[in-house]
Amino acid sequence: MPKYPARTYEDIGKDKIGFEYLRNKLKLKNLETKSSFSKKFPHVEKFFAERGLDLSKIREHSAKLIGASALTGTLLLAPPTNIKFLPSPQEIVEKLKVEGQKVSEDVPQKVFVESLSSYLPDNPRPLSREEEKNLEQLFSNLLGVKAKASLEGEHLNTTYGLIGAEQHLKRYPGDSVGNHGPYLKEGIAPGLGAWGYFARSQKELTPSLEEDEKWYAVVQTLYLPDWNTRFKYLRDWYKYRKVLIVNTDNGNAVVAAIADSGPAAWTGKQYGGSPEVMEYLGGPRYKKGPVLIFFVDDPENRVLLGPVEYNKLNLPEIALRSI
Repeated sequence: MPKYPARTYEDIGKDKIGFEYLRNKLKLKNLETKSSFSKKFPHVEKFFAERGLDLSKIREHSAKLIGASALTGTLLLAPPTNIKFLPSPQEIVEKLKVEGQKVSEDVPQKVFVESLSSYLPDNPRPLSREEEKNLEQLFSNLLGVKAKASLEGEHLNTTYGLIGAEQHLKRYPGDSVGNHGPYLKEGIAPGLGAWGYFARSQKELTPSLEEDEKWYAVVQTLYLPDWNTRFKYLRDWYKYRKVLIVNTDNGNAVVAAIADSGPAAWTGKQYGGSPEVMEYLGGPRYKKGPVLIFFVDDPENRVLLGPVEYNKLNLPEIALRSI
Protein backbone atom coordinates (compact mmCIF):
# COMPACT_ATOMS: atom_id res chain seq x y z
CA MET A 1 0.00 0.00 0.00
CA PRO A 2 1.36 3.47 -0.86
CA LYS A 3 1.85 5.88 1.99
CA TYR A 4 -0.46 8.45 0.42
CA PRO A 5 -3.20 6.65 -1.52
CA ALA A 6 -5.01 8.42 -4.42
CA ARG A 7 -7.95 10.54 -3.29
CA THR A 8 -10.93 12.18 -4.98
CA TYR A 9 -12.05 15.81 -4.76
CA GLU A 10 -14.74 14.65 -2.35
CA ASP A 11 -12.11 13.12 -0.05
CA ILE A 12 -10.13 16.37 -0.04
CA GLY A 13 -13.30 18.32 0.85
CA LYS A 14 -13.73 16.22 3.99
CA ASP A 15 -10.22 16.94 5.32
CA LYS A 16 -9.87 19.13 8.40
CA ILE A 17 -7.09 21.07 6.62
CA GLY A 18 -9.69 22.89 4.54
CA PHE A 19 -9.58 24.46 1.12
CA GLU A 20 -8.23 27.81 2.32
CA TYR A 21 -5.06 26.16 3.62
CA LEU A 22 -4.56 24.31 0.31
CA ARG A 23 -5.17 27.49 -1.68
CA ASN A 24 -2.50 29.33 0.30
CA LYS A 25 -0.03 26.48 -0.12
CA LEU A 26 -0.59 26.47 -3.89
CA LYS A 27 -0.23 30.24 -4.09
CA LEU A 28 3.06 30.09 -2.17
CA LYS A 29 4.31 27.31 -4.45
CA ASN A 30 3.41 29.41 -7.49
CA LEU A 31 5.40 32.39 -6.20
CA GLU A 32 8.40 30.19 -5.37
CA THR A 33 8.37 28.65 -8.86
CA LYS A 34 8.08 32.07 -10.52
CA SER A 35 10.97 33.45 -8.45
CA SER A 36 13.14 30.43 -9.20
CA PHE A 37 12.46 30.73 -12.95
CA SER A 38 13.37 34.44 -12.93
CA LYS A 39 16.73 33.75 -11.27
CA LYS A 40 17.62 30.93 -13.66
CA PHE A 41 16.38 32.60 -16.87
CA PRO A 42 16.50 36.40 -16.45
CA HIS A 43 16.66 36.95 -20.23
CA VAL A 44 13.36 35.08 -20.70
CA GLU A 45 11.69 37.17 -18.02
CA LYS A 46 12.93 40.31 -19.79
CA PHE A 47 11.57 39.02 -23.10
CA PHE A 48 8.12 38.47 -21.57
CA ALA A 49 8.16 41.86 -19.80
CA GLU A 50 8.92 43.72 -23.04
CA ARG A 51 5.86 42.15 -24.62
CA GLY A 52 3.55 42.67 -21.66
CA LEU A 53 3.24 38.98 -20.88
CA ASP A 54 2.76 37.65 -17.36
CA LEU A 55 4.81 34.52 -16.76
CA SER A 56 2.18 33.10 -14.44
CA LYS A 57 -0.42 33.34 -17.24
CA ILE A 58 1.74 32.04 -20.05
CA ARG A 59 -0.30 28.83 -20.37
CA GLU A 60 -3.52 30.83 -20.79
CA HIS A 61 -1.83 33.00 -23.43
CA SER A 62 -0.62 29.90 -25.31
CA ALA A 63 -4.13 28.47 -25.36
CA LYS A 64 -5.42 31.70 -26.95
CA LEU A 65 -2.71 31.59 -29.60
CA ILE A 66 -3.46 27.97 -30.44
CA GLY A 67 -7.16 28.70 -30.68
CA ALA A 68 -6.60 31.67 -32.96
CA SER A 69 -4.25 29.66 -35.17
CA ALA A 70 -6.75 26.82 -35.48
CA LEU A 71 -9.52 29.26 -36.44
CA THR A 72 -7.32 30.98 -39.01
CA GLY A 73 -6.30 27.65 -40.51
CA THR A 74 -9.91 26.57 -40.79
CA LEU A 75 -10.85 29.76 -42.61
CA LEU A 76 -7.92 29.47 -45.01
CA LEU A 77 -8.34 25.77 -45.79
CA ALA A 78 -12.13 25.58 -45.91
CA PRO A 79 -13.56 25.46 -49.45
CA PRO A 80 -15.03 28.80 -50.48
CA THR A 81 -18.76 29.20 -50.72
CA ASN A 82 -19.17 29.79 -54.41
CA ILE A 83 -22.75 28.96 -55.23
CA LYS A 84 -23.62 30.42 -58.59
CA PHE A 85 -27.18 31.65 -59.00
CA LEU A 86 -28.42 30.93 -62.49
CA PRO A 87 -31.45 32.49 -64.20
CA SER A 88 -34.55 30.42 -64.83
CA PRO A 89 -35.36 29.18 -68.36
CA GLN A 90 -38.11 31.78 -68.69
CA GLU A 91 -35.68 34.59 -67.78
CA ILE A 92 -33.20 33.34 -70.37
CA VAL A 93 -35.89 33.30 -73.08
CA GLU A 94 -37.19 36.76 -72.19
CA LYS A 95 -33.66 38.16 -72.34
CA LEU A 96 -33.12 36.69 -75.80
CA LYS A 97 -36.42 38.15 -76.98
CA VAL A 98 -35.44 41.60 -75.73
CA GLU A 99 -32.10 41.33 -77.52
CA GLY A 100 -33.92 40.42 -80.73
CA GLN A 101 -32.45 36.94 -81.01
CA LYS A 102 -34.40 34.01 -82.37
CA VAL A 103 -35.47 31.77 -79.51
CA SER A 104 -34.74 28.10 -80.13
CA GLU A 105 -36.65 25.40 -78.30
CA ASP A 106 -33.44 23.86 -76.99
CA VAL A 107 -32.03 27.04 -75.39
CA PRO A 108 -32.55 25.89 -71.76
CA GLN A 109 -30.94 22.53 -72.49
CA LYS A 110 -27.87 24.19 -74.02
CA VAL A 111 -27.52 26.43 -70.98
CA PHE A 112 -28.01 23.42 -68.71
CA VAL A 113 -25.33 21.30 -70.42
CA GLU A 114 -22.86 24.20 -70.47
CA SER A 115 -23.50 24.80 -66.77
CA LEU A 116 -22.98 21.13 -65.96
CA SER A 117 -19.65 21.09 -67.78
CA SER A 118 -18.47 24.09 -65.74
CA TYR A 119 -19.54 22.56 -62.41
CA LEU A 120 -18.46 18.94 -62.81
CA PRO A 121 -15.00 17.33 -62.80
CA ASP A 122 -13.83 15.60 -65.98
CA ASN A 123 -14.47 12.12 -64.59
CA PRO A 124 -17.22 10.84 -62.27
CA ARG A 125 -16.33 10.85 -58.58
CA PRO A 126 -18.00 11.65 -55.23
CA LEU A 127 -18.77 15.37 -55.18
CA SER A 128 -18.07 17.86 -52.42
CA ARG A 129 -20.95 19.47 -50.55
CA GLU A 130 -20.32 22.79 -52.32
CA GLU A 131 -20.44 21.09 -55.72
CA GLU A 132 -23.70 19.41 -54.78
CA LYS A 133 -25.17 22.72 -53.60
CA ASN A 134 -24.35 24.29 -56.96
CA LEU A 135 -26.13 21.44 -58.71
CA GLU A 136 -29.17 21.68 -56.46
CA GLN A 137 -29.44 25.35 -57.43
CA LEU A 138 -29.01 24.44 -61.09
CA PHE A 139 -31.75 21.80 -60.96
CA SER A 140 -34.11 24.20 -59.26
CA ASN A 141 -33.51 27.11 -61.65
CA LEU A 142 -33.20 25.36 -64.99
CA LEU A 143 -35.17 22.14 -64.53
CA GLY A 144 -37.77 23.31 -62.05
CA VAL A 145 -36.95 20.30 -59.88
CA LYS A 146 -36.38 20.46 -56.14
CA ALA A 147 -33.72 17.77 -55.80
CA LYS A 148 -31.28 17.19 -52.95
CA ALA A 149 -28.04 15.28 -52.62
CA SER A 150 -28.95 14.65 -48.97
CA LEU A 151 -32.58 14.15 -47.99
CA GLU A 152 -33.78 13.48 -44.45
CA GLY A 153 -30.19 12.73 -43.49
CA GLU A 154 -29.68 10.10 -46.19
CA HIS A 155 -27.02 10.31 -48.93
CA LEU A 156 -25.81 7.88 -51.58
CA ASN A 157 -22.14 6.93 -51.59
CA THR A 158 -21.82 9.07 -54.71
CA THR A 159 -24.18 11.36 -56.61
CA TYR A 160 -22.02 11.38 -59.75
CA GLY A 161 -21.25 8.06 -61.40
CA LEU A 162 -21.96 5.67 -64.25
CA ILE A 163 -25.36 4.21 -65.07
CA GLY A 164 -25.95 0.95 -66.95
CA ALA A 165 -28.90 -0.58 -68.78
CA GLU A 166 -31.14 -2.96 -66.82
CA GLN A 167 -33.90 -5.39 -67.77
CA HIS A 168 -37.58 -5.13 -66.96
CA LEU A 169 -38.61 -6.37 -63.51
CA LYS A 170 -41.39 -8.84 -62.76
CA ARG A 171 -44.27 -6.84 -61.34
CA TYR A 172 -46.40 -9.77 -60.14
CA PRO A 173 -46.25 -13.60 -60.21
CA GLY A 174 -46.52 -14.79 -63.79
CA ASP A 175 -45.51 -11.49 -65.36
CA SER A 176 -43.69 -11.77 -68.72
CA VAL A 177 -41.69 -9.44 -70.95
CA GLY A 178 -44.55 -9.29 -73.45
CA ASN A 179 -46.52 -7.22 -70.96
CA HIS A 180 -43.84 -4.51 -70.85
CA GLY A 181 -44.09 -3.03 -74.36
CA PRO A 182 -42.89 -1.28 -76.36
CA TYR A 183 -39.29 -1.74 -75.08
CA LEU A 184 -38.94 -5.51 -75.19
CA LYS A 185 -35.40 -6.04 -76.47
CA GLU A 186 -33.83 -5.81 -73.01
CA GLY A 187 -35.88 -8.76 -71.80
CA ILE A 188 -37.02 -9.38 -68.23
CA ALA A 189 -34.81 -10.17 -65.25
CA PRO A 190 -34.94 -13.83 -64.16
CA GLY A 191 -35.04 -12.82 -60.50
CA LEU A 192 -37.01 -10.23 -58.59
CA GLY A 193 -36.07 -6.70 -57.68
CA ALA A 194 -34.69 -5.96 -54.23
CA TRP A 195 -38.20 -5.36 -52.87
CA GLY A 196 -39.80 -8.38 -54.55
CA TYR A 197 -42.93 -8.18 -56.66
CA PHE A 198 -44.58 -4.78 -57.07
CA ALA A 199 -47.99 -6.40 -56.52
CA ARG A 200 -49.22 -9.77 -55.26
CA SER A 201 -51.25 -10.37 -58.44
CA GLN A 202 -51.99 -8.77 -61.79
CA LYS A 203 -55.32 -7.54 -60.46
CA GLU A 204 -53.57 -5.69 -57.65
CA LEU A 205 -51.13 -3.96 -59.99
CA THR A 206 -52.14 -0.29 -59.83
CA PRO A 207 -51.22 2.37 -62.43
CA SER A 208 -48.88 3.89 -59.85
CA LEU A 209 -47.00 0.61 -59.39
CA GLU A 210 -46.80 0.20 -63.17
CA GLU A 211 -45.08 3.58 -63.34
CA ASP A 212 -42.69 2.57 -60.55
CA GLU A 213 -41.48 -0.39 -62.61
CA LYS A 214 -41.54 1.45 -65.93
CA TRP A 215 -39.36 4.29 -64.64
CA TYR A 216 -37.23 2.44 -62.11
CA ALA A 217 -33.68 3.13 -60.98
CA VAL A 218 -31.05 0.93 -59.37
CA VAL A 219 -28.74 2.29 -56.64
CA GLN A 220 -26.09 0.59 -54.51
CA THR A 221 -27.95 0.47 -51.20
CA LEU A 222 -26.01 -2.64 -50.14
CA TYR A 223 -22.78 -0.62 -50.14
CA LEU A 224 -24.08 2.10 -47.82
CA PRO A 225 -21.84 2.18 -44.72
CA ASP A 226 -24.80 1.83 -42.32
CA TRP A 227 -26.94 -0.52 -44.39
CA ASN A 228 -26.51 -3.48 -42.05
CA THR A 229 -26.95 -1.55 -38.81
CA ARG A 230 -30.00 0.39 -40.05
CA PHE A 231 -31.36 -2.19 -42.44
CA LYS A 232 -35.05 -2.07 -41.49
CA TYR A 233 -35.27 1.71 -41.67
CA LEU A 234 -33.20 2.13 -44.84
CA ARG A 235 -34.99 -0.70 -46.63
CA ASP A 236 -38.31 1.12 -46.23
CA TRP A 237 -36.84 4.58 -46.82
CA TYR A 238 -35.30 3.68 -50.18
CA LYS A 239 -38.25 1.65 -51.49
CA TYR A 240 -39.62 3.50 -54.55
CA ARG A 241 -37.82 6.65 -53.44
CA LYS A 242 -37.92 9.22 -56.26
CA VAL A 243 -34.63 10.34 -57.76
CA LEU A 244 -33.68 12.79 -60.47
CA ILE A 245 -31.33 11.23 -63.03
CA VAL A 246 -29.45 13.60 -65.34
CA ASN A 247 -27.37 12.56 -68.33
CA THR A 248 -24.42 14.93 -67.98
CA ASP A 249 -23.48 14.58 -71.66
CA ASN A 250 -26.72 15.78 -73.22
CA GLY A 251 -28.78 17.24 -70.35
CA ASN A 252 -31.65 14.76 -70.64
CA ALA A 253 -33.30 14.27 -67.26
CA VAL A 254 -35.82 11.83 -65.87
CA VAL A 255 -37.50 11.22 -62.53
CA ALA A 256 -37.34 7.56 -61.52
CA ALA A 257 -38.27 5.35 -58.56
CA ILE A 258 -35.65 3.22 -56.80
CA ALA A 259 -36.82 -0.38 -57.20
CA ASP A 260 -33.67 -2.49 -57.13
CA SER A 261 -30.24 -2.64 -55.52
CA GLY A 262 -26.99 -2.71 -57.47
CA PRO A 263 -25.01 -2.88 -59.68
CA ALA A 264 -22.18 -4.97 -58.25
CA ALA A 265 -19.02 -2.99 -57.53
CA TRP A 266 -16.93 -5.07 -59.94
CA THR A 267 -18.98 -3.79 -62.91
CA GLY A 268 -17.55 -0.30 -62.47
CA LYS A 269 -21.07 1.18 -62.51
CA GLN A 270 -22.86 2.86 -59.62
CA TYR A 271 -26.46 2.96 -60.93
CA GLY A 272 -28.86 1.21 -63.26
CA GLY A 273 -31.90 2.27 -65.22
CA SER A 274 -34.96 0.55 -66.68
CA PRO A 275 -35.23 0.22 -70.48
CA GLU A 276 -37.53 3.27 -70.51
CA VAL A 277 -35.16 5.33 -68.38
CA MET A 278 -32.15 4.49 -70.55
CA GLU A 279 -34.08 5.11 -73.78
CA TYR A 280 -34.99 8.62 -72.69
CA LEU A 281 -31.58 9.46 -71.28
CA GLY A 282 -29.60 8.48 -74.38
CA GLY A 283 -31.60 6.68 -77.03
CA PRO A 284 -31.82 3.04 -78.18
CA ARG A 285 -28.04 2.49 -78.19
CA TYR A 286 -27.42 4.04 -74.79
CA LYS A 287 -26.09 1.34 -72.47
CA LYS A 288 -23.72 3.16 -70.16
CA GLY A 289 -22.80 6.73 -69.34
CA PRO A 290 -22.12 9.38 -66.66
CA VAL A 291 -25.13 10.67 -64.74
CA LEU A 292 -26.07 12.62 -61.66
CA ILE A 293 -28.58 11.13 -59.23
CA PHE A 294 -30.22 13.32 -56.57
CA PHE A 295 -33.23 12.62 -54.33
CA VAL A 296 -36.41 14.42 -55.35
CA ASP A 297 -37.78 16.44 -52.44
CA ASP A 298 -41.48 15.65 -52.89
CA PRO A 299 -43.20 15.18 -49.49
CA GLU A 300 -46.68 15.67 -50.98
CA ASN A 301 -46.06 13.15 -53.79
CA ARG A 302 -46.91 15.57 -56.58
CA VAL A 303 -43.96 14.88 -58.87
CA LEU A 304 -44.72 12.49 -61.72
CA LEU A 305 -42.28 9.83 -62.81
CA GLY A 306 -40.84 10.14 -66.31
CA PRO A 307 -38.98 12.67 -68.47
CA VAL A 308 -38.39 16.21 -67.29
CA GLU A 309 -39.54 18.29 -70.26
CA TYR A 310 -37.89 21.57 -69.35
CA ASN A 311 -37.43 22.60 -73.00
CA LYS A 312 -41.15 23.23 -73.47
CA LEU A 313 -40.95 26.98 -73.07
CA ASN A 314 -44.64 27.58 -73.72
CA LEU A 315 -45.58 26.03 -70.40
CA PRO A 316 -46.87 28.61 -67.90
CA GLU A 317 -44.59 27.07 -65.28
CA ILE A 318 -41.64 24.73 -65.57
CA ALA A 319 -42.87 21.42 -64.15
CA LEU A 320 -42.23 17.69 -64.18
CA ARG A 321 -44.38 15.84 -66.66
CA SER A 322 -44.48 12.32 -68.07
CA ILE A 323 -44.77 11.50 -71.76
